[in-house]
Amino acid sequence: MLINKLDNVEVNLDDGHKYARCPIKAGEQIIKYGNPIGHATADIAMGEHVHTHNVKTNLSDHITYTYTANGTSFPIKETDKTFLGYLREDGSVGIRNDVWIVGTVGCVNKIAEKLAAKTGAFAFPHPFGCSQLGEDQTVTQQILRGLVHHPNAGGVLVLGLGCENNNIGVFREVLGEYDPKRVRFLNCQDVEDELLEGERIIRELQQQAAAVERQPVPVSRLVVGLKCGGSDGYSGITANPLVGRFSDALIGMGGSCLLTEVPEMFGAEHLLMQRAESREIFDKTVALINDFKDYYKRHDQVIYENPSPGNKKGGITTLEEKSLGCVQKAGSAPVVDVLDYGDTVRKNGLSLLNGPGNDLVAVTNLTAAGAHLILFTTGRGTPLGAPVPTVKLGTNAVLAAKKANWIDFDASPILRGEDLDGALLDYVIEVASGRETINERMGYREISIFKDGVTL
Repeated sequence: MLINKLDNVEVNLDDGHKYARCPIKAGEQIIKYGNPIGHATADIAMGEHVHTHNVKTNLSDHITYTYTANGTSFPIKETDKTFLGYLREDGSVGIRNDVWIVGTVGCVNKIAEKLAAKTGAFAFPHPFGCSQLGEDQTVTQQILRGLVHHPNAGGVLVLGLGCENNNIGVFREVLGEYDPKRVRFLNCQDVEDELLEGERIIRELQQQAAAVERQPVPVSRLVVGLKCGGSDGYSGITANPLVGRFSDALIGMGGSCLLTEVPEMFGAEHLLMQRAESREIFDKTVALINDFKDYYKRHDQVIYENPSPGNKKGGITTLEEKSLGCVQKAGSAPVVDVLDYGDTVRKNGLSLLNGPGNDLVAVTNLTAAGAHLILFTTGRGTPLGAPVPTVKLGTNAVLAAKKANWIDFDASPILRGEDLDGALLDYVIEVASGRETINERMGYREISIFKDGVTL
């Protein structure tokens, strides 16, 4: 299959791997998606397999980027499409009405899990909140703040220990304004029986949440996170472009999408920079890319240490190739904002979100930034789920058939020429209106918080 007329490789639809369309000399660029994905390390004959044995990345250190005004518009069309959501008193909208238990510190993880098992609330264990310094502590607090404020939670129990750095008193200052009917606090060292008191509070929160009913909400209020994991040679042909067209459709109706996984923008970042709606957003995108490269360098790691073994087995050779497939999830809409850890979505449209490609950290970042649900494309398969509904889109038919207990939506019919755009939009609206995803049905809901510094 030829993806772009400029390509000198084509994809074998039987295995997702690349084969040369013409003779390629050593040192020449390998072109896929119309862009370089690396260079040949040896002469490659026409029809020869093109992969890690004869291709090397072009990636290096900082690159100088030039801003060019976009000059294009992305029209927003009026629509009567709605989903059934929960309107919160602060004006935000949720698509779920669960009660969450958010611990200020890892020491209360097992208490949170016991309370969850007894009440049906959802706990999100993590190891942090104490013995952290500087930015790590700040990132932990900001991510937890995003979870507490998330409108998918009809109620939240903030569970603390009492002696931690991120104790409830300190965390309240970070949390800012909150609805005291929806957010409650319990410091375990202050009560005789924390399980009994925790259960009492959760039952009250559940009773209050049950009184809130779904109502029609304009689709423009929907925020969708975009993520891929375990990519393969089909990712950039089926599921990722499909999600990109969905992103354009949602943004075209006034909605919002969030793209993260900064290292998986390396080699494709120029495509996002070309879409920056202003010089300010362009500069923020450049900083987003270069700051993450500096993070690698601080830890004496090579910038291009990717793709993973599973990616390579699935046909992906270099990080550029992975990135060019990855960014397709963001469609063609302008980039309107760049968010850091703990920021929540501020503008309707497409925003870039700081963070690594690690699946658990990425879905946590997307949740904390305000994503109501996450579209997660995968060619290798994963059971992972975020605190919010996590829709797994399989890139190939073998995976979709083999892992029906992981995959929500099969994107492989695109290889047969089928149009799934309307089906995916309808499916997302159904999920937003209450349809369970597999991760919800199986109880797969997890978080992981980014860490970069010293643990005391």
